[in-house]
Amino acid sequence: MPQLVLKPGKERSLARRHPWIYATAIAQVIGTPGAGDLVAVLAADGRWLAWAAYAPESAIRARCWSYSETDRIDRNWLAARVRDAVARRARLAEQTSAMRLVYGEADLLPGLIVDRYGDQLVVQMQAPGVQAQREPLLDALCEATGCRDVFDRSDSALRAREAMTPQSGVLRGQEPAERIRIHEHGLAYWVDVRRGHKTGFYIDQRDNRRLAFELARELLATARRAPRALNAFCYTGAFSVALARGGARHVLSVDSSADALAMARSHVELNALDPASFQWQCADVFEQLRACRDASERFDLIVLDPPKFAASHHHVDRAARAYKDINLNALRLLEAGGLLMTFSCSGAIDVDLFQKIVAGAVIDAGVECVMRARLGASADHPMLMTHPEGEYLKGLLLQRV
Repeated sequence: MPQLVLKPGKERSLARRHPWIYATAIAQVIGTPGAGDLVAVLAADGRWLAWAAYAPESAIRARCWSYSETDRIDRNWLAARVRDAVARRARLAEQTSAMRLVYGEADLLPGLIVDRYGDQLVVQMQAPGVQAQREPLLDALCEATGCRDVFDRSDSALRAREAMTPQSGVLRGQEPAERIRIHEHGLAYWVDVRRGHKTGFYIDQRDNRRLAFELARELLATARRAPRALNAFCYTGAFSVALARGGARHVLSVDSSADALAMARSHVELNALDPASFQWQCADVFEQLRACRDASERFDLIVLDPPKFAASHHHVDRAARAYKDINLNALRLLEAGGLLMTFSCSGAIDVDLFQKIVAGAVIDAGVECVMRARLGASADHPMLMTHPEGEYLKGLLLQRV
């Protein structure tokens, strides 16, 4: 069995059950483990610490499977982890047909993402350890879910950091349909699992879309008029549909992708909504926010759900400026009493920093705001308490007073 011997003191993070072992923490590699191979992790004094999967080209040189020496990381062990993860999401079927079944480290399967859209599974294998165990994991997923069709979307930039080639295609069963219909809280959406962002849909925003629906209803009741809403970086318009169903009389949706907006328009018909309530704008969001400001437009409810601005800690300063810019201009568009749902999905921007950025935008906008709630990912994206890096999506609900 190959072994990784850590430098003195570097065993402390494993004692706290943090699952990542960085290359800089390793004093010696005993044996010649290949990518994805199982290794025993030892402290500098020889004490056994964990079983881990080796990644020879990654800054994260190993990801821990287990901290119990008696565990055997085999087909049965992997199947048990998959069954547990699927079982924890079982009750979500009452709300939606789209859910995350496996969320990497939070489900003790580091590097593995599995999303379900109806009877279609979509996987992302983002580390050598799960790639090496692909077939046992696929067997376990099909058995635990009863699904026969599995599509691979391991095409993200994360694989490059692991010296892994991006890949996409059918792993089990049939080719996915061009569009898969899903339901969520009484609304319907189309998902393109082959070409869409992530695995095709922003499953992580489920709870926040429901909140947007409720906030639109709240404004309708309190203001006694249908609110006017703006959905910036709207992608395929899921927030837009939720806002309109909640009672928004007019929803301006802005995105730079014409293809995404085309699918967004199809959601209006799919949900039997009035097309006159929607305005679709294919434009750069930064420029469109300024154009709305210059035109003195006002909105009662604004959603800012931008893409990842900071791919790593090297981009934090630039990302902070971008978040500040869009929030500043959105706040200037907000009616008195209006609501802003603002998000960041950049893992390198933590909760405290994001709140400081938005607070700076509030100050510069010269408005008074209260924070009504902190927002996060849906329940099927839990955060392992010993792995705070898993909390990538954070948001704030602000109200102008």
